[in-house]
Amino acid sequence: MNQQHSHHAAIAADMGLRHEQVKKTALLLNEGATVPFIARYRKETTGSLDEVVIAGIRDRLLTLAELDKRRMAIVESLEKRALLTDELRQQLLSAQGITALEDIYLPYRPKRRTRGMIARERGLEPLARSVFFQETAQPEHYLDPDRGVLCVEDALAGARDIIAEWINEDACTREKLRNIFSTRAIITSTVIKKREAEAGKYRDYFDWQEAAAKAPSHRLLAMFRGENEKFLTLSIRPPEKEPLRFLHDRYVKNSRHGGQMARAVDDCYQRLLAPSLENELYRELKEAADHEAIGVFAANIHDLLLAPPLGPKRVLALDPGFRTGAKLVCLDEQGKLLHFETIFPTHAGEKARLAARTVTHLVKKFGIAAIAIGNGTASRETEDFVRALPLGDVLVTLVNEDGASIYSASESARAEFPDLDLTVRGAVSIGRRLQDPLAELVKIDPKSIGVGQYQHDVNQTELKNSLDDVVVSCVNSVGVEVNSASLELLSHVSGLGPVLAKNIIACRDERGPFTSRKDLLQVPRLGAKAFEQCAGFLRIHASRNPLDNSGIHPEMYATVEEMARDTGCTVDQLIHSEAARQQIDITNYISDTRGLPTLSDIMIELARPGRDPRKIFSPFSFARDVHTVHDLHPGMQLPGIVSNITKFGAFVDIGVHMDGLIHISQLADRYVKDPSEVVKIRQQLTVTILEVDKDRSRISLSLKTGKPPLNTP
Repeated sequence: MNQQHSHHAAIAADMGLRHEQVKKTALLLNEGATVPFIARYRKETTGSLDEVVIAGIRDRLLTLAELDKRRMAIVESLEKRALLTDELRQQLLSAQGITALEDIYLPYRPKRRTRGMIARERGLEPLARSVFFQETAQPEHYLDPDRGVLCVEDALAGARDIIAEWINEDACTREKLRNIFSTRAIITSTVIKKREAEAGKYRDYFDWQEAAAKAPSHRLLAMFRGENEKFLTLSIRPPEKEPLRFLHDRYVKNSRHGGQMARAVDDCYQRLLAPSLENELYRELKEAADHEAIGVFAANIHDLLLAPPLGPKRVLALDPGFRTGAKLVCLDEQGKLLHFETIFPTHAGEKARLAARTVTHLVKKFGIAAIAIGNGTASRETEDFVRALPLGDVLVTLVNEDGASIYSASESARAEFPDLDLTVRGAVSIGRRLQDPLAELVKIDPKSIGVGQYQHDVNQTELKNSLDDVVVSCVNSVGVEVNSASLELLSHVSGLGPVLAKNIIACRDERGPFTSRKDLLQVPRLGAKAFEQCAGFLRIHASRNPLDNSGIHPEMYATVEEMARDTGCTVDQLIHSEAARQQIDITNYISDTRGLPTLSDIMIELARPGRDPRKIFSPFSFARDVHTVHDLHPGMQLPGIVSNITKFGAFVDIGVHMDGLIHISQLADRYVKDPSEVVKIRQQLTVTILEVDKDRSRISLSLKTGKPPLNTP
């Protein structure tokens, strides 16, 4: 209990929170509450902490639990080997982080046979003590041919090996040098000469140096990848002068055995300390770069998942292709497949004329409201073909198809369309992405969606956990219609998961649509706890109770009914009458279980029950006269859509099958620290062409206006 209290206090201090907030949040998490549920429906308990902070508390608790697990493993190891003293136990229990814990344990860690161990076996530890503690040393007394100590230099060399290990295992020394490494290290990258011809993509790092502490994450990850692929050699060390000066001042200065101590110190640094601390710093830099890259990826996925939906409208979707034609599908308002075939809009003659007649006929036959065209091969040509048809006010738009092929080969796609070709399934996915990006993209591994940087190089466990959090947050912020949602969508609802999601669908198929949230309690294995977690995020549009189509939790229905009675109307009338809602003084309904945060949320939800929080869909089209990179020239201004955001800038699709880059320095007429301050994934904007490098397949873009920033004097 004291340890928990200590952890809560440490987290509160680190995160700038009250101890009680952390304690109560931790209790809710331990009881199985999800992050979205706590953030949305337990504001009074946590003091209105948001999802980011709650997830941060959760992650810190997990980290501290791992630290405690490692601490106990070390204590048990020392106890078994009869090495644990009361003082050592207290040091271990007081260690505040994994690095401090491992530094304390280092002298006692079981090791492979080292040079210091061999020297001890030869009886040279007393000589090492004499040299180290400035006592009279007589190395000739330690000669022992049977143990391999043949001369005075052999004896002194063994003593130096022992001293080097003592210095290496000194926690204070390591901490001081660790600080020098972290603040002064230079990362140096050089190409492996015999692989230089193959390493073209790493040309920038063939002979590169910069301060490791200031190196941006994308450059670090690029160099780390180059090293892993055996194209580059990396060094991450400070100039030797400073660490060696510290070691000499600490161990050599004023020593009566200065010559021997200097040699021991130099050997210790080169052979033990520098490689060990370099590896530590490498891990720290990698972890920090991973964390930043994952943060960028997560933010991009968040914006992509919450992209504006077209909504429940009939869609004709095309997955374009030159030689094999375009796969065409027609979908109803809920994304159900109505029709599919292959057309050849980019072919000449009769095939193109037949394609035109087919599209025109199907638009009329199925009452198509929009045509979605995948943005891959032949997309611009197919778009031109469709726009030239007499289709009236039918919306025509390109849809990002990244990951559609992953979905089309997935188990869920095979289960839904077992008899359809992969390309037809891909076209269905393209159409559904236009109708509801969130509902369709949750079916795909987020790593396959094509946003972010170095997603295959970062810590995969951390990446998965972060992206899972994002998907869950997005799904629950929008809400899910229980009677039409897919297995994948339901699986991400707070408190459910794949098993309960399958049970809900099975119950829905067997008994028909759910008519109220209470009906969910009839689902096998969906008990009171799961109902508490999921009910507020599930919607039932056709329910007789209008609150079932809102974000108001069933545990607050009685409060809303009380408000309705007090204003002399029904719940439905309260929802539809702003005048009735204005009569309500929410302070009259404060109780031990409901406070102002919850009551305020109820009033907001009553004003817009079940309203989608995503923005309104806005159609987009590329410049009609620009199709390839050969159509570009500096100075052109073109419409574009942000396809990816990294720490060094934003990539923009301008419709030429090659994304252009707006470097961070070109994002605004002011200093920009983070590209996400200026642009978002799928944002529509107008860019200026700066440079077109056809040889290197690079397009440089700018958002600058050339005007001085508003705050310029």
